[in-house]
Amino acid sequence: MSLQQLYAPIAADMQAVDAVIRQRLHSDVVLIRQVAEYIVQSGGKRLRPALVLFSACALGYQGRHHHELAAVVEFIHTATLLHDDVVDESELRRGNRTANALFGNGASVLVGDFLYTRAFQMMVGVDNMRVMQVLADATNVIAEGEVLQLLNCHNADVEIEDYLRVIRYKTAKLFEAATRLGAILGGAERGLEEKLAAFGMHLGTAFQLIDDVLDYSSDEAATGKHLGDDLAEGKPTLPLIHVMKQGSAEQATIVRSAIENGGRDDFQRVLHAIRETGALDETRRYARAEAARASAALDALPSSIFKDTLLQLSDFAVERNY
Repeated sequence: MSLQQLYAPIAADMQAVDAVIRQRLHSDVVLIRQVAEYIVQSGGKRLRPALVLFSACALGYQGRHHHELAAVVEFIHTATLLHDDVVDESELRRGNRTANALFGNGASVLVGDFLYTRAFQMMVGVDNMRVMQVLADATNVIAEGEVLQLLNCHNADVEIEDYLRVIRYKTAKLFEAATRLGAILGGAERGLEEKLAAFGMHLGTAFQLIDDVLDYSSDEAATGKHLGDDLAEGKPTLPLIHVMKQGSAEQATIVRSAIENGGRDDFQRVLHAIRETGALDETRRYARAEAARASAALDALPSSIFKDTLLQLSDFAVERNY
């Protein structure tokens, strides 16, 4: 199923979130409006805000704060993308030119800061200290993850656990925060809140692992990014780590050199080594294990169409091709 089909039970809520996003993007500074609107309207799966909505609705939440918090989560995610693209010197995202390619690095960084601060203005309006704590902690951990990833770039000696730690900090933490926020709004008791948070964390980990697979196997038109971007940036993702651990000495040397030097000069040889060693299948195996853990975490959640869709999202995370 497509994401749009999966989002059918929350279609009206997603429209409400989009309305909040448009309203909250307003600034008297024209450049802020231009850059923020460009990046938010340029596509994206809206998966993190959807998780806020699904988890809240699964617990019978009837208010409107889930719309505001879904928008907050999307703003935080968008701010991280703006900053990431500057750090990575990326020129393409979702099939469009990145904001830094269009408006410059300075504008991208500063508008990312605007989105972060606007998100914190919005979460204050919810007037719930637990919500503030979750989002403040998540934002801090995400920043730590971004620094960890930067430290890992061009480091061919990164271990699997080191890399998974980066994923859990940089990507999975916001997924975890999204489902935890829905649980808090829905009045879940602490044990169930932790289960929903675990669902988000495992789902986010699976999602990023499949992104790692797609960087070496996807249709560029489908993903909206160039194949081998991670390799060009010297990022030691799981497929590359697998080759260095399980491949021949020659294959390991090829991959090590590519990580340490970056660029795309050795892309075809690296791709051949990845295929020969079954690295993509191994990474998918890790992703499926994470998705299974995510699904198991929902056992205590009451039956509903929203729970069913969360389970389907676990399948989507690992079976997608974009």
